[in-house]
Amino acid sequence: MEKRAFRHFLKVSDLEASDIREIFDMTEHVRKNPEHFENRLSRKTVCLLFEKSSTRTRLSFEAGVHQMGGDTVFLGGDSQLARGETIEDTARVMSGYLDMVIIRTFGHDRIERFASRATIPVINGLTDGHHPCQALSDFSFIGKELGAVQGIRMAYVGDGNNMAHSLMEAAALLGVHLVVATPPGYAPDKEILRWSSEKAKKTGGSVTWMDDPMEAARGASVLYTDVWTSMGQEAESSIREQAFSGFQINREMLSLAASDAIVLHCLPAYRGKEVTEEVFEGPRSKVFAQAENRLHLQKALMLFCNRKG
Repeated sequence: MEKRAFRHFLKVSDLEASDIREIFDMTEHVRKNPEHFENRLSRKTVCLLFEKSSTRTRLSFEAGVHQMGGDTVFLGGDSQLARGETIEDTARVMSGYLDMVIIRTFGHDRIERFASRATIPVINGLTDGHHPCQALSDFSFIGKELGAVQGIRMAYVGDGNNMAHSLMEAAALLGVHLVVATPPGYAPDKEILRWSSEKAKKTGGSVTWMDDPMEAARGASVLYTDVWTSMGQEAESSIREQAFSGFQINREMLSLAASDAIVLHCLPAYRGKEVTEEVFEGPRSKVFAQAENRLHLQKALMLFCNRKG
């Protein structure tokens, strides 16, 4: 079979560790030398097909495309998908007009179906199952902040959601010791946990789950959290707040982590719930520098997907 001149990026486990390192190296090159990339997407048109609301993902991708000389088209809930056109037909039409598509949607099967018929690169801007761009950006940021990624101890405290899934896959590929702590009924997907745990054994890391957030945080160099109630789960908000009441990153939890530990959050944050105001605005919080890194990482990722076979 003839190799394509591009590749899709639907979840972190689509990549090899060498691919991630290449993307990280490119991220730093893009960050330090933005003028070298001003025309890399010249005369290219990238569509942001977003069926879910967004701030950071939309802005970072749109800004990244424009800064590299390309154009963007944003499609929200007003496309024909909302009237029943199939995702496969949409993919075939868009492939004739565009050079790349960033998709933010619901079930992960939707982006897989789209990519199966697309003849242009497709990048996952978030699905219910995965948030891979955020996870890659976070580990890129961690490496820059701590000097290394492999071998670090990291605790994710909160819901076993799409963010947890992508962090688990990335940690496994990069040799990170990641502990995911959630209430028992909110554990991450069993198959993703199994894959991540097995892969981590081969890279010198470990990926484990527990229901004790304080134990998970003990000695960690990175404490990470996300909202307790994700998009589409608003009806469960009060139930979730009760279930997650002991899973807040606060002064006590931070005191159990390494003395130089950093606190990360993929945002948006609900201060006073998954993280206290004191910690969120404290000296160990790196959440806004973490968010800024999305721009540089996603520039590198678009270039990577546009040229790899």
